[in-house]
Amino acid sequence: MGWVGKSSDHGEVAVKQGIQPPAGGRLKFNLAKAPALAHKEALHPTENPAINEVTGWRRLLLWCLALMLRVWARTLRFEMSAETRVLLTKSEEPVALVLWHNRLFISGEYFRRYRKNRPVAALVSASKDGAWLAAFYRLIGIEPVRGSSSNNGREAAKLLIEKMRSGYDLGITPDGPRGPLYVVEPGVLVVTRRVHAPMILLGIDYARAWRLGSWDRFYIPWPFSRVHWRSTVLPPTKADGTKLGAEDVRAALLAINPDKD
Repeated sequence: MGWVGKSSDHGEVAVKQGIQPPAGGRLKFNLAKAPALAHKEALHPTENPAINEVTGWRRLLLWCLALMLRVWARTLRFEMSAETRVLLTKSEEPVALVLWHNRLFISGEYFRRYRKNRPVAALVSASKDGAWLAAFYRLIGIEPVRGSSSNNGREAAKLLIEKMRSGYDLGITPDGPRGPLYVVEPGVLVVTRRVHAPMILLGIDYARAWRLGSWDRFYIPWPFSRVHWRSTVLPPTKADGTKLGAEDVRAALLAINPDKD
């Protein structure tokens, strides 16, 4: 899983919502489309034949997985300081939410609990494999923006900028989708610099969690376990007027995301 990764990937995003039988009478899930407030709706079927559409048993599998994830996430007990709660819930302006790829498990639940007034967009590869992730994101309430650095990367960045300017929060995993682990590439700062948007860095510490054998050693918290949140804000530029760098973001993220193993 990944939000905006280090390759500035984007593509076309549809925003029509609803359930309508197509001409042939067969209902399809258009899992590449986005409702206006994705994280509030979610798990709703829409109709629209599209390239890379996930259909049949695959859509059913993803729907079941998304439902399980939502129920699982709701069992978790979120803990945070009063200062962190203010940062996570303040939604007067769109922001870029930044977290490491291996902490993505509860990203959808975060938006449902604390960013109810804003939709969120995230970058997903334009590849066929990316269609699965785009479909899954749609179901958990995150609007996918399709693209890749090798395919319309400039257009992808433009779409993300337009999303933020129209009021969307933007999800960023600076070391995704393939790593290296805990490495921030300069390309992830392009959108926030253009929009002059603040970056809210998320620190997530699971009291009890499994860790997968993937490149990022992905965290899966135990059901009903505690999740401690930390947060810090990085402005678009430093106090001296210089641009924020990738190493600045990396150092700040590492400081609020300690690994226990």
